[in-house]
Amino acid sequence: MTETADRLHDESGEADDVAAAPAAEEELAFDHPGGDSLELADLLTGRTMARRLPSLIRRTFSLAWQVDRTAVGVLLACQIVSGISGALGLFATTEALSVLIETAHDTSRLPAAIPAVALLAGTAGLRALLGIAIQALSNRLSPRICREAEYKMLEAATNSEQAAYDHPGFNDRYDAAERGVDVSRDMIGQSQNYISSLATLIAAAVVLASLYPLLLPLLLMAAVPQAIAAIRGERVTYLAVVATHKDRRVMTMLRWHLIAKDQSDQVRTDTLAPYLLSRYKASAERVEATSDTAAWDRAKIAVVGAAATGLASSAVWGAVFLLLGTGRISAAAAGTAVFALRSAATGLQGLVGYGRDLLRTGLYLDDWERFVTEAAGQRLDRGIITPQRPRHIALRKVSFRYPEADEDTLHEVDFEVRQGEIVAVVGENGSGKSTLMKLLSGLNLASSGVVTWDGVSVADLDPHAMWRQTSVVPQDFARWPMTARENITLGQPCAEGDVAVKRAARASGADDVIRTLRSGLGTLLAREWWGGVALSPGQWQRIAVARPAHRDAGLLVMDEPTSDLDARAEHRIFTGLRGMAGERAVVLVTHNLANTSVADRIVVMDKGRVVQEGAFHELVNQPGLMQELWRLQQDRAAYRAEGNDA
Repeated sequence: MTETADRLHDESGEADDVAAAPAAEEELAFDHPGGDSLELADLLTGRTMARRLPSLIRRTFSLAWQVDRTAVGVLLACQIVSGISGALGLFATTEALSVLIETAHDTSRLPAAIPAVALLAGTAGLRALLGIAIQALSNRLSPRICREAEYKMLEAATNSEQAAYDHPGFNDRYDAAERGVDVSRDMIGQSQNYISSLATLIAAAVVLASLYPLLLPLLLMAAVPQAIAAIRGERVTYLAVVATHKDRRVMTMLRWHLIAKDQSDQVRTDTLAPYLLSRYKASAERVEATSDTAAWDRAKIAVVGAAATGLASSAVWGAVFLLLGTGRISAAAAGTAVFALRSAATGLQGLVGYGRDLLRTGLYLDDWERFVTEAAGQRLDRGIITPQRPRHIALRKVSFRYPEADEDTLHEVDFEVRQGEIVAVVGENGSGKSTLMKLLSGLNLASSGVVTWDGVSVADLDPHAMWRQTSVVPQDFARWPMTARENITLGQPCAEGDVAVKRAARASGADDVIRTLRSGLGTLLAREWWGGVALSPGQWQRIAVARPAHRDAGLLVMDEPTSDLDARAEHRIFTGLRGMAGERAVVLVTHNLANTSVADRIVVMDKGRVVQEGAFHELVNQPGLMQELWRLQQDRAAYRAEGNDA
């Protein structure tokens, strides 16, 4: 066995000893700072939630105002007119009943009731028409509000710093914000229904107060228990959602791993399905147990609320009968009070029901607003200098630490690449190569030190203008559900059109792939979604490498660009790489050290530091990490030789 192999064997033994040490078993769960927490219970008191309703309605109409001011103005006008007509209708009821009661003794008085009856009919008809208009306007505004909320969320996410995605919980809060977007379409309907119910209740209260002031506090006494019960019930429901949030996220993740195509073969060959299903079932059972407890608690609250409301309502009706019996109000006024109380009951039920729905929706809308605010706080806020094609890109004493990390990923790194030069970056996993690529292309900003393009710090450059001069082929490249042409041009065709696309395809070997497609460049590459064509990983990689060949960018960064390619396709790309470097600065990350021979310089990284730099033939012939890694790759031949000798 070679010396290198002996060292590997020793290290393997040490690793076994470490693995044998006892360690705590960590449970699969989503847990991050700033996530949903039961501490939210402090915010979900009856008083706090009741105060939220005006704010929620204001936020809803603010969003609606942004998308359609005319519709919002007409909607509010309709609500006001509808409320006034409701009050007028109740006042007309007293007059109509008075005349009708008098006609029992003198039928000649019957025509006197016509104006009041006409007013009743007119206000009823007007309210019906206004109700239709209000519903139509709500239906018009709902999808527009949802679209605006979704646009704001997407705009905030795509215009935030790349580092935002490295903050714990950022993606989780994005998922919660999506729920807020989904329910935002219900906000305008719930708000206008709440306003309509409030207008009905106010109209009834005004009429009752005019008939006999004592009826008004009694009416409020009947409203309070039902409102409190509804708010507390909603609090129980939402806290159950909060308590089960992490388990529901785990269930979502496990569902994806169980059915997604990427690992479907391993789910079967590793016979992993029973174990994953058991983990899914355990989370589901915890969710169900919490939900059952919440349902029972809410039922108890509802029973108590209904009993209290029933007693208070009995007091109200008893007061009406007492007033009528003692002659304090007339029979006509008592009849109007009956109608007003029924109207008030309808308004109260609407206030409680729609208010409950609005509160629940508002809690999800809070998630949306928190995400938009958080993303805005990490918005791209850099310089305004527009860079030209870079001739010299450099890192000077650059360190970088990811959010919440315990230590730096890069430590005072010096690095440079010039136009027309190919620089290869090598190192073991975790050495900081991918982080270096993100700093070079301006995706992340240095924690300390400076990254410059032609002497200008990337923090002073317009990031979008800088990225137009950048072309990146990451290790995990995107497979866009678009045509082959769009997957190469990325929606940014040049003046030459398909001529340039085909030239780029030839440079990467993607032309062989395109020739096999049923519609050539126009073939949709998305079988799972729209019946398109599915490509193999190697075919996709050729398409991905064609993108920088088509894009006229000054910096080309390639991270393992041939990991899925066969030898012929890999040779084709690396022989053409020198031509691509003509007016570009090229940085190549690879673990296949033989491919680094095409580079002008090789930079060797270890634990976030640059430990070696030089030409291929220099580094493989001098002691150091590059030579060690090179010999490890060559050791495979030695192992085969030893096996044959045995």
